[in-house]
Amino acid sequence: MKTTARHHSDGDPQATLGTRERVVRAASRLMQRQGYDGAGIKQIAQEANATLGSVYHFFPGGKQELAVAAIDHGDREFATILREVLDGEPDPAQAVIACADSLATGLRASDWIDGCPVTATALGTAGRAPDIQRAAALAFENWRGLVADALRRAGIPDEDARSLGHTVISTLEGAEFAAQVSRSDEPLRTAGTHLARLINSYRPARGL
Repeated sequence: MKTTARHHSDGDPQATLGTRERVVRAASRLMQRQGYDGAGIKQIAQEANATLGSVYHFFPGGKQELAVAAIDHGDREFATILREVLDGEPDPAQAVIACADSLATGLRASDWIDGCPVTATALGTAGRAPDIQRAAALAFENWRGLVADALRRAGIPDEDARSLGHTVISTLEGAEFAAQVSRSDEPLRTAGTHLARLINSYRPARGL
């Protein structure tokens, strides 16, 4: 899912971050926009205002180790957003619509550049970087779990909640990519509407 890109400057709060965190955020942002292969260590170091030596100090495993950290960052960032939306809206169907709308708004604001950093990084390493694939799988599992928990709180049985959690995250991921490619928020907003209808079809009848 989308994360908000930031740039370093003297007045930017990111300038006060430690070197490791700056490097991780720069890697996440660049891999989000350019993919794993398109984001080089030298470029990441420059973007983070760090030396190559400091990058390898924190990430002796090189680019793959850094990519795992970047995915973990993207996981935590979107999980925070998702948790806030789900906790702030007691109706999970409406929460999913709000989440889709938020993704659409953020993607449009980035001029369709900032898609999901987890997906963008993992797709470029499929079949050749198992550590990155595992990190991405854990991120998706985390997001699905957050959705499933919200659905359980709404009275949906556990097995259905888990299945719907898969469906919600997979659909939003696909819709975000489609929106990015088409430069239109319609795929995300349509996905939100139909996911809400699906969720409502599983909810216990009111008054029972």
